[in-house]
Amino acid sequence: MKKIFLSIALVSFTIALAQKKEVAAAFKAVEAGDIATANAQISAAEAAMGGKTQVLEPEVLEQYYYAKGLALLKSGKATEGAAYLAKINDLGKSKIYTGKDGKAKVYFVGKAAADASGIAGLKEETYVPSTSTKLAAAVNPLVQSANKMAIDAYNAKNYSTSAEKFREAYHLLKAAGQVNGQLLYNSALSHVYAKDNLKALESFNELINSGYNGVETTYTAKEKATGKTFDFDRTSWEALKKSADYSDFKIETSKSIEPEIYETYASILVDAEKYDDAIAFTEKGLKKFPTSVKLSELQSHSYYKAGKTAEFTASLKNYISKNPNDAVSWYNLGVLQSKDPALKTDAETAFKKAIDLDPKLSNAYQNLAYLTMGDDDATISEYESLRKSGKVEQANKVMDARRERFKLAIPVVERWHSADPNNIDAVTLLKGLYTTTRNEAKQKEFKAKEEALKAKGK
Repeated sequence: MKKIFLSIALVSFTIALAQKKEVAAAFKAVEAGDIATANAQISAAEAAMGGKTQVLEPEVLEQYYYAKGLALLKSGKATEGAAYLAKINDLGKSKIYTGKDGKAKVYFVGKAAADASGIAGLKEETYVPSTSTKLAAAVNPLVQSANKMAIDAYNAKNYSTSAEKFREAYHLLKAAGQVNGQLLYNSALSHVYAKDNLKALESFNELINSGYNGVETTYTAKEKATGKTFDFDRTSWEALKKSADYSDFKIETSKSIEPEIYETYASILVDAEKYDDAIAFTEKGLKKFPTSVKLSELQSHSYYKAGKTAEFTASLKNYISKNPNDAVSWYNLGVLQSKDPALKTDAETAFKKAIDLDPKLSNAYQNLAYLTMGDDDATISEYESLRKSGKVEQANKVMDARRERFKLAIPVVERWHSADPNNIDAVTLLKGLYTTTRNEAKQKEFKAKEEALKAKGK
């Protein structure tokens, strides 16, 4: 008996046909309320697809999303079901790219999926979903219910539940043909309050990719009979202009919150210690919002935590240019510059600026003082080496230069002591400086202060 060999094209057609029948059966079953049969048919279709939804024609894919989404909804998996139903909206708004993968027909939803496939010569088409009216009727009551549950959970500070319910309402409404980014934003913020960084990142990433900016336009008019102001959709508002019953027609546009969305997402990345991701994202964010002080601050912090000193210095300077009154940033810049002898003058300027902005910033005084004093261990080592070599005159010059540097440091530490009289580090340093500069009276004064502070436990 001869064997029958099916060509690849015929095999692909047979599989696609089977999936089409299974999806159609699931679609009919879910509409009839037979969830068990719907789930069985969906499972069979998914097993054949192996996750490759691109093998389904748009109308079959729509039926799959519809059946899968409603089956999940009716099985109590509301959030997951809503997400599948929302994909139907994407089918209608995205371009469909068709072509062949080998001999099999494929359909990619959206340019990103088409580009990722690597298949050349795809044809761009459009698709109009046929289930939108059915979905609107089915999900509108569910949207109201999910939104109410989200608000109640939020008010009760049950943020994990509010996050899931806001997301559920977002996808359900999207399935009905309306995209309300505010609901997804509420979900993302709820994840933040619930301290669930992973889910917060997912939600904010989705929000950013959607282009949501929070800008809303409202159309209002005052009813003459009652004196009350009402909101209208634009079409109704335009129509009412012809009516003598309304006045004070106004259009108001809210401020964009997109910068805050970017800043919040970057903050979560930093909190999650994803510093490389934070660096990449803040770079992207600063191109879009170059004056954002918060993004610059987060970028600097990420560079520091990632151990990228040169980049940290550059970003810190950029941050200071936008926020010149930040004493801590001037101090941090001084610390970085003080590590390079060639930048000593710049470091001194940075520390002095920090002190001017915050006269109680002890670390700035301390670092400026030690910068002025120089590397004392190296100085003592040089002195001992010269003395042991019999170069007494040169050794003495080294010590004389040391005393002069210490004299220059004294005013800095005195100012520190004035700003913070109980700081024992300032007192002890002054005692040592006066000892080295041979000011016996001052040395005794600060020795007594040091002992008094030690007695008080300071």
